[in-house]
Amino acid sequence: MKRPKRNPGPGACAELIRSSGSVVVLTGAGLSTAAGIPDFRGPNGLYASRRYDPDLIFNIDHFRRDPLLFYQFTRDFMDLARNVKPTFTHRALAVLEDCGLIDGVITQNIDALHNLAGSRRVVELHGSYWSATCTSCLRGDVSGATSEKWGKWMRMSPKPPVVCCPVCGGVIKPDVVFFGEVVKDFEEASAMVSRSDLLLVLGSSLAVYPAAVLPRMASGIVMVVNRGDVSLSEGPGRYFIDQDLNDFFRAVVKELGLTVP
Repeated sequence: MKRPKRNPGPGACAELIRSSGSVVVLTGAGLSTAAGIPDFRGPNGLYASRRYDPDLIFNIDHFRRDPLLFYQFTRDFMDLARNVKPTFTHRALAVLEDCGLIDGVITQNIDALHNLAGSRRVVELHGSYWSATCTSCLRGDVSGATSEKWGKWMRMSPKPPVVCCPVCGGVIKPDVVFFGEVVKDFEEASAMVSRSDLLLVLGSSLAVYPAAVLPRMASGIVMVVNRGDVSLSEGPGRYFIDQDLNDFFRAVVKELGLTVP
């Protein structure tokens, strides 16, 4: 596999995807904002607009004492997410996986848009709302939880908006990683990156740990497509493209001769 002589365009990216034995994708908040979900910490995000304190919302000890604040945030988040659909890039990644061109997706996002787009191997470092577990009886077969389902569960709960287990009445907790909890499947993500020939970092500034460590574990080429600065130093086999993700991947998919529904 030849390394590009300069930062590659879509054609070179497509050729790298085609010629690499193992391609892994790491996605961040930029992919969600492109779908219409404002960055939680941004000026239009829920933390600022609804005056939520993230140190309390996602604090596991506070949730165990009183889950109401988290579920108030969840209600607002689901109202926001109800009309959000996977972007072209989400769908393109699912098609690339179907064609055997990528091994899987590692994501920092909790919105389950990769699942909705059809990706099958998704490592969710921070968990997501896609599944949930009862904190009392540990029933964990609540899966495929879309924003519509969460909205229904919160409305029909005996303690709205807090969702309760239909078996024991305990509090249901979405499988989102809270402050004080260990990120999910980091060993699997590390192994995927370490054996990859090409790591595509999409929509991440690589400022959040431990996800920010992953590109440094790559022995192959690392290609970052992100708007704005990235906390990864330049070096051999590292390429940085400051471009709109959907525009870039439309061109990549065209070069690969694929169709994205």
